[in-house]
Amino acid sequence: MKQSFAKGMVLVTVILMDLLVGTEFDLFVPSFPELQSQFNLSPFWVEALLSVNFAGYCLSLFFVGGLADRYGRKPIILLGLMIFIIGSLLCLWAPSYEFLLSGRFFQGVGVAAPAILSFLIIADSYPLKKQQSLIAMLGGLMNASVGAAPVIGSYITLYFHWQGNFITLLILGLATFVMTILFIPTHKLPEHKETLSLHGYIPLFQSMPLMLLIVHIVFMFVPYWIFVGMSPLLYMEDLRVSLSHFGYYQGALAFVYGIGSILFSLIVTRYDQKKMLYISNQIFIAGFISVALVTFLDSANPLFITLAFLPFILGQIIPSTILYPLSLSFMPQAKGRISAVIQGGRLIFSALCLQLAGYFYEGSFRNIGIMIMGFIALTIITLFFVIKNRELMEFSREQ
Repeated sequence: MKQSFAKGMVLVTVILMDLLVGTEFDLFVPSFPELQSQFNLSPFWVEALLSVNFAGYCLSLFFVGGLADRYGRKPIILLGLMIFIIGSLLCLWAPSYEFLLSGRFFQGVGVAAPAILSFLIIADSYPLKKQQSLIAMLGGLMNASVGAAPVIGSYITLYFHWQGNFITLLILGLATFVMTILFIPTHKLPEHKETLSLHGYIPLFQSMPLMLLIVHIVFMFVPYWIFVGMSPLLYMEDLRVSLSHFGYYQGALAFVYGIGSILFSLIVTRYDQKKMLYISNQIFIAGFISVALVTFLDSANPLFITLAFLPFILGQIIPSTILYPLSLSFMPQAKGRISAVIQGGRLIFSALCLQLAGYFYEGSFRNIGIMIMGFIALTIITLFFVIKNRELMEFSREQ
């Protein structure tokens, strides 16, 4: 009874970490127009609130991966949450844009630890097939909550202004910190501890199958964040969507992904994974076509734009559920570093593309759509090569 309760509370704490990671980005995005007005910002500097967060995240995560493999998951997660709480306080009490920007940087630095290490707590305890089922369920719950975050953030902004969203993030960070102290077990440390240096990452880059997995996961991540990062300015400023309705458009994508992931967790172990990845690639192709249509028609209908992006979101469910746990299992002794490289690549590309999108933004979906189409095409190509890689597919069947 005590053991089952302990496992249950570990899962609850991991879910809370995932909620924090997801809402850290999406919750305050509906505040963009208000922040733009209050601090007199251009679209470029509004997007910088996301990019500096990504930069802090990326700076932190390469240290987080190596530290977690050397010292265990729990102490590094607690350290990260402390930094996140400090960053949230800076954002909340920011007297100027520079303070707000620095707070977002520290939030990014701190949130890297739970973002990278939360699933590793599961990966340390379960075999690959069970991991895939749990990651689908946990990812589904997280993304369903992420889907609700813009809606909640819109109403928080409406009634409590932009500071209300940072109060919410601060409370969530404090709750996660307490739950981690109480319920996350101490990870068994390896007998041989590698030195903390970039040399520990070299074996990852020397493995071509692992790098193929990582590159695909990175490319698959980018289109969503370009869309999410640019949609507040596009929808509310230029397509005249009200603040109270904006969250429904953005949240619908994450909510559909979340519900789809929860349902997929029930069947992921029942069917041939290679065939499921083929199906996912067909859905990606449909997504590319639908995004191309609204891009070249230069649609100004927010509903059509959202629906056009939906097939790509659905296509992500299968490969993200199957391939992320597979990548961690490929080198079990380097799970923290692998997770760090994946998360770092995703955030670096997203930050660069968001800044480019903000620079070239002209008040319509066209330029945004062209960038999204390019990364969907790369997602399709890299998934094709993953499926064709015999070593990866054989390793998946053996687990």
